[in-house]
Amino acid sequence: MASNFRQLSPKRTCTKTYASYRSFKSYLAIDFNSRCGYTDCPDFWFGGKNTFHIDHFKPFSKNPALATDYSNLVYCCSYVNILKSDDEGDYIDPCNIDFNDHFERDVDGSIIPKDTSKEAKYMFSKLQLNLSRYKFIWKLDEIWERLLKLQEQINNPKNIKIKNDLRIVHSELAEEFTIYLKYLKSAQ
Repeated sequence: MASNFRQLSPKRTCTKTYASYRSFKSYLAIDFNSRCGYTDCPDFWFGGKNTFHIDHFKPFSKNPALATDYSNLVYCCSYVNILKSDDEGDYIDPCNIDFNDHFERDVDGSIIPKDTSKEAKYMFSKLQLNLSRYKFIWKLDEIWERLLKLQEQINNPKNIKIKNDLRIVHSELAEEFTIYLKYLKSAQ
């Protein structure tokens, strides 16, 4: 069963102007919910805001007038930004179009382009959205959210069963971390 690609869509709100697009990074992190505009992976799992890049939706090498135009900037992980580079192919702007209409996630968190979207298929191929890292990060984030919800309830004496659930989630989290770390070590 497929699920939505993302829960919260990014929205560009900054109205400031700067001489350097790098000055917008803090605003982009907030507007993009600290997630990659293209994969929806939280920056947390990549090392935080300092490791994320700023993509120019329309490449500034080909559109220099847009180099510092906030409406052309996308907060994204380095992997996607490097793969996208100066390509002007069929991309969907993460703030202007709902990605849920073009992508979904399978049960394991893999990104799936919808058959009805040629743009999603293009992006899936060009940006290598099938990489395991995005599935693992989605799963880790899902487990983290479950863990936080359980921890909120753990102190309630009426919720004795939660303690067992918390142990199960800890076990799942440890398993996913182990799988992801093995994946990272094998990629070196």
